[in-house]
Amino acid sequence: MFKIIVENECGCFKKSDLQNGIEVASKDDALMKSIEMRDHMNDEFCGKHDFKVQEAGSNFVIAFAESTSNGCCGGGCGSH
Repeated sequence: MFKIIVENECGCFKKSDLQNGIEVASKDDALMKSIEMRDHMNDEFCGKHDFKVQEAGSNFVIAFAESTSNGCCGGGCGSH
């Protein structure tokens, strides 16, 4: 089994229907699903973070890429 892990659950992730820790039977399916999730997060979330996929053993980790602002994702740490 391969697992898709979201390294940092930002506010947008917590409000979304996406799930963390999804287990997938095949490596190819896990890679495709993690890329779909990353693309959705980059396209649909507030834009305060960019996300990337990294392979780590039998896990695919969706992590923050370079932050595009102050690192806040609407979770109360900025002046929203």
